[in-house]
Amino acid sequence: MKLVLASQSPRRQELLTLMGLEFTVRVADIDETMDQTKDPKDEVARVSREKAMAVSAGPDELVIAADTIVVCDGKLLGKPGSAERAAQMLRLLSGRDHQVMTGFTLRLGDTILSHTEVSSIHFRDLDPREIDAYVATGEPLDKAGAYGIQGKAAVFVTRLEGDYYNVMGLPVCTLTQHLRELGVPVLGV
Repeated sequence: MKLVLASQSPRRQELLTLMGLEFTVRVADIDETMDQTKDPKDEVARVSREKAMAVSAGPDELVIAADTIVVCDGKLLGKPGSAERAAQMLRLLSGRDHQVMTGFTLRLGDTILSHTEVSSIHFRDLDPREIDAYVATGEPLDKAGAYGIQGKAAVFVTRLEGDYYNVMGLPVCTLTQHLRELGVPVLGV
């Protein structure tokens, strides 16, 4: 069986490689807009399913698709896209708890498995100068919630409950279990 990652995310590619998996990348070109009035867990799973369905795959190819969002006070925070929006998101997260949700979908022929993993994060109070300095690095612009826990924003996090790799964009432990259900060995098992 061949694996296809429906994402151009370098973090997801890094994590699949960490799991010892060989894969090809086929980027899904879909509208990732989420309905703010619906349950974020359902919406992030829906987007991952749409990504999985948008990628062409042969009968022996298993497609892995994922999408990650940050949720704070019921507000969905995707990729900020601008420095101003990134600073706004970081001010919202400062001194507060929030959730990181990654929906992933596995598609093998007619079999489709979707799951949403949720991790809780707490940021310490952030100094406005610190927010500006972090935004100026450019790191937050392409990351859900305007931060990467594996990067410079590591200094903001006081607590994490859940899968660390989920916060990076792919819940490795849960993904492993679902891959094994479909006959994909991870670590030789």
